[in-house]
Amino acid sequence: MIIGKKYMILIAVTFTLVALDQFTKMAIHSRFELGEQIKLIEGFFNLTYVRNQGAAFGILNQAQPTFREIFFLSIPPIAVFIIVLFLYNLPESEKLETYALSLISGGAIGNYIDRLRFGYVIDFLDFHLKDFYSWPVFNIADSAIVVGVGILSLLMFIKKKKTDVAVNSPVN
Repeated sequence: MIIGKKYMILIAVTFTLVALDQFTKMAIHSRFELGEQIKLIEGFFNLTYVRNQGAAFGILNQAQPTFREIFFLSIPPIAVFIIVLFLYNLPESEKLETYALSLISGGAIGNYIDRLRFGYVIDFLDFHLKDFYSWPVFNIADSAIVVGVGILSLLMFIKKKKTDVAVNSPVN
């Protein structure tokens, strides 16, 4: 059986992302105390060890533990399955979509590993604008998911615009 290019991209990007994500999380987990913070760029960027019981940016952090456990242990495998199904129907020429789906897959698996191992996700990237605004602490996997979803959203918007232009243009 020959694996298509799009599946090779999925495997390569997912594996690389999971490796990078897990390496950085283990570096933080093994070297930092919970809540410990190192200022890297004063007033803008810190490394801060946080344990996230919820979803990205702390969503569902206050939900009932049983619900969180069932939800967060069932959603990533379903998401990866759906990504594989999308790739099946995606033409080989749609490389950007393939990379975006691969980023989402890698991010989902990276955070899933944390939940299986610890029951929470390790977050450590802490961006803020002095005391004015603080973004919720996140990790490499969260970044990959957000970038992947952002790319897919942008591509859908562009395709819709092209379709709207084609439908609304006068026929010569």
